[in-house]
Amino acid sequence: MYQLTYRTTGLEDWVSRFYMKLGITTPSLISEERICRFLGIYVKRKPIPSSFHVIGRYQDIVIDSREPIEKHREIFFHELCHILRHSGVQTIMPASFRELQEWDAHHFTQYAAIPYHMIKYIPLNDCDVIKQMSDIFLVSPELCEERLEQIIRRNHLARNFY
Repeated sequence: MYQLTYRTTGLEDWVSRFYMKLGITTPSLISEERICRFLGIYVKRKPIPSSFHVIGRYQDIVIDSREPIEKHREIFFHELCHILRHSGVQTIMPASFRELQEWDAHHFTQYAAIPYHMIKYIPLNDCDVIKQMSDIFLVSPELCEERLEQIIRRNHLARNFY
């Protein structure tokens, strides 16, 4: 059995606390509908570029329906991050702020799609672990590979630190 020893980031902890508050404790309970119902966000799938809107108390996420279905959840989390954690209009903000928000949304997507408190459901010793993760968390193999590499890298760094 693979023993994980790394420490979570503040963002990973934030996502896990948020999920626990919603009763999301297993991969099968990760649901865009559950999250949106809790937050009062509408989700629309249309053949237009993905985006989010906040107008007063109204909030929605538009997912580009032309994207592959396995990317829809990732797009959802990316746009959700902008609603929950960011402010300002990206088209008029300095490039460095926009890049920081995109960096944050990218990491949020990884943590929301494959939260740390659910790593125990990943068959880490399985030779087909990426496919298994993709099936369990309903996201692309590319995101699973990136998240798994991050978990392994941080675990290795933590072992060397202690």
